[in-house]
Amino acid sequence: MTYLEDLSQQTDRDLLAAHCAGDQDAFGELFKRHKDRMWAVAVRTCRDPELAADAVQDGFISAFRRADSFRGDAQVTTWLHRIIVNACLDRLRRVKPTSELPEYELADRRDEHASTVVRLDVQEALGKIPEAQRLALTLVDMQGMSVAEAADVLEVAEGTIKSRCARGRAALAELLVDKHGEGYVH
Repeated sequence: MTYLEDLSQQTDRDLLAAHCAGDQDAFGELFKRHKDRMWAVAVRTCRDPELAADAVQDGFISAFRRADSFRGDAQVTTWLHRIIVNACLDRLRRVKPTSELPEYELADRRDEHASTVVRLDVQEALGKIPEAQRLALTLVDMQGMSVAEAADVLEVAEGTIKSRCARGRAALAELLVDKHGEGYVH
């Protein structure tokens, strides 16, 4: 077995520990494992691919530099989510608010077109609900995190996450029904 295969067999915690101990390849393996998921969180949080790209870069640089701050009381992915979400929030605070969504080309095929329209409608509705609710919904409903993991990432109580998700879902349903009439939200 080669050295790189050894890295791919290690747990996230082992990789982070190896990075802190000076292994120059360990963090690269963590990045490779989690970059896509962190990108998805950033895009949903920022609602702007350029801001998301910057936030992911900022977040991974921060994680690389602060790896020794990982206490081990959560999963490495939860720790990374927290760092990426914070990087997104930092980027969003630096940008003047806008209600415009990035332009997306709609697909020609009818099914793809309908799917794209629904995604854009949901994205637009997400942009209209309070940030705290949007972040909770992004982590729980879109990223599949448990309530406990989302609470760790956002550094709030589990009950707060449940409440934000419930209020956010109700607000989304209302916005989507208002836009498309009854039956749009299942």
